[in-house]
Amino acid sequence: MNVENHDYRNHLRDLHDECRNHMYYHVTLTMTDGSTFDGIIENVDMDNITVLAGEDVMERESEGDESDTRQYYGPFGRPRRRFRRFRRRGFPLASLAALALLPYIAPPPYPYYPYPYYY
Repeated sequence: MNVENHDYRNHLRDLHDECRNHMYYHVTLTMTDGSTFDGIIENVDMDNITVLAGEDVMERESEGDESDTRQYYGPFGRPRRRFRRFRRRGFPLASLAALALLPYIAPPPYPYYPYPYYY
Protein backbone atom coordinates (compact mmCIF):
# COMPACT_ATOMS: atom_id res chain seq x y z
CA MET A 1 0.00 0.00 0.00
CA ASN A 2 2.86 2.35 0.69
CA VAL A 3 4.21 1.74 -2.83
CA GLU A 4 0.84 2.71 -4.39
CA ASN A 5 0.73 5.90 -2.35
CA HIS A 6 4.28 6.72 -3.44
CA ASP A 7 3.39 6.17 -7.12
CA TYR A 8 0.30 8.39 -6.73
CA ARG A 9 2.35 11.22 -5.25
CA ASN A 10 5.02 10.77 -7.93
CA HIS A 11 2.33 10.96 -10.65
CA LEU A 12 0.95 14.18 -9.14
CA ARG A 13 4.44 15.63 -8.88
CA ASP A 14 5.07 14.82 -12.57
CA LEU A 15 1.78 16.47 -13.58
CA HIS A 16 2.59 19.48 -11.41
CA ASP A 17 6.01 19.88 -13.05
CA GLU A 18 4.51 19.45 -16.53
CA CYS A 19 1.85 22.09 -15.78
CA ARG A 20 4.53 24.48 -14.48
CA ASN A 21 6.55 23.98 -17.68
CA HIS A 22 3.49 24.69 -19.87
CA MET A 23 2.24 27.77 -18.01
CA TYR A 24 0.81 30.47 -20.32
CA TYR A 25 0.63 28.00 -23.24
CA HIS A 26 -2.56 26.92 -25.01
CA VAL A 27 -2.94 23.25 -24.02
CA THR A 28 -5.45 20.42 -24.18
CA LEU A 29 -6.39 19.03 -20.78
CA THR A 30 -7.78 15.51 -20.33
CA MET A 31 -9.56 14.83 -17.06
CA THR A 32 -9.86 11.50 -15.24
CA ASP A 33 -13.55 11.19 -16.22
CA GLY A 34 -12.60 11.31 -19.92
CA SER A 35 -13.67 14.88 -20.71
CA THR A 36 -11.27 17.09 -22.63
CA PHE A 37 -11.08 20.83 -23.10
CA ASP A 38 -8.57 23.41 -24.20
CA GLY A 39 -7.30 26.39 -22.29
CA ILE A 40 -4.37 28.46 -21.13
CA ILE A 41 -2.73 27.48 -17.84
CA GLU A 42 -2.64 30.57 -15.66
CA ASN A 43 -1.63 29.35 -12.21
CA VAL A 44 -0.43 26.10 -10.65
CA ASP A 45 -0.10 25.36 -6.94
CA MET A 46 0.38 22.10 -5.08
CA ASP A 47 -3.28 21.02 -5.18
CA ASN A 48 -5.07 23.10 -7.85
CA ILE A 49 -4.64 24.36 -11.37
CA THR A 50 -6.23 27.56 -12.72
CA VAL A 51 -7.04 27.52 -16.43
CA LEU A 52 -8.51 30.08 -18.81
CA ALA A 53 -10.87 27.63 -20.50
CA GLY A 54 -12.01 28.44 -24.04
CA GLU A 55 -15.64 28.34 -25.11
CA ASP A 56 -17.41 29.19 -28.37
CA VAL A 57 -20.07 31.91 -28.30
CA MET A 58 -22.53 32.71 -31.08
CA GLU A 59 -23.89 36.21 -31.72
CA ARG A 60 -27.51 36.67 -30.64
CA GLU A 61 -30.25 37.38 -33.13
CA SER A 62 -31.39 40.98 -32.84
CA GLU A 63 -34.95 40.85 -34.12
CA GLY A 64 -36.08 44.18 -32.67
CA ASP A 65 -33.15 46.21 -34.03
CA GLU A 66 -34.30 48.60 -36.77
CA SER A 67 -30.81 49.25 -38.17
CA ASP A 68 -30.58 45.67 -39.47
CA THR A 69 -33.68 46.10 -41.64
CA ARG A 70 -32.08 48.94 -43.63
CA GLN A 71 -29.06 46.92 -44.66
CA TYR A 72 -29.09 44.32 -47.42
CA TYR A 73 -27.26 41.11 -46.50
CA GLY A 74 -28.22 38.88 -49.39
CA PRO A 75 -31.10 36.45 -49.85
CA PHE A 76 -30.38 34.51 -46.65
CA GLY A 77 -29.80 37.41 -44.28
CA ARG A 78 -26.73 38.22 -42.28
CA PRO A 79 -24.83 35.18 -40.97
CA ARG A 80 -24.37 34.83 -37.25
CA ARG A 81 -20.85 35.53 -36.06
CA ARG A 82 -18.89 33.19 -33.85
CA PHE A 83 -16.61 34.36 -31.04
CA ARG A 84 -14.10 32.66 -28.78
CA ARG A 85 -14.23 33.54 -25.08
CA PHE A 86 -12.00 32.41 -22.22
CA ARG A 87 -13.25 31.99 -18.65
CA ARG A 88 -11.20 31.31 -15.55
CA ARG A 89 -11.82 27.85 -14.07
CA GLY A 90 -10.11 26.03 -11.25
CA PHE A 91 -9.55 22.26 -11.11
CA PRO A 92 -7.96 19.97 -8.57
CA LEU A 93 -4.66 18.63 -9.83
CA ALA A 94 -5.75 15.09 -8.89
CA SER A 95 -8.56 15.19 -11.50
CA LEU A 96 -6.09 15.88 -14.32
CA ALA A 97 -5.13 12.77 -16.28
CA ALA A 98 -3.08 14.17 -19.18
CA LEU A 99 -1.78 17.42 -20.61
CA ALA A 100 -0.78 18.13 -24.21
CA LEU A 101 0.23 21.22 -26.14
CA LEU A 102 -2.10 22.25 -28.95
CA PRO A 103 -0.31 21.80 -32.27
CA TYR A 104 -0.02 25.02 -34.22
CA ILE A 105 1.01 24.60 -37.81
CA ALA A 106 3.25 27.46 -38.83
CA PRO A 107 3.54 28.34 -42.50
CA PRO A 108 6.85 27.47 -44.11
CA PRO A 109 9.34 30.34 -44.20
CA TYR A 110 9.31 32.50 -47.30
CA PRO A 111 12.03 31.36 -49.71
CA TYR A 112 14.30 34.38 -49.88
CA TYR A 113 16.22 34.54 -53.10
CA PRO A 114 19.62 36.16 -53.37
CA TYR A 115 19.64 39.90 -53.86
CA PRO A 116 18.87 41.42 -56.43
CA TYR A 117 15.49 39.91 -57.19
CA TYR A 118 15.54 41.01 -60.82
CA TYR A 119 18.08 40.37 -63.58
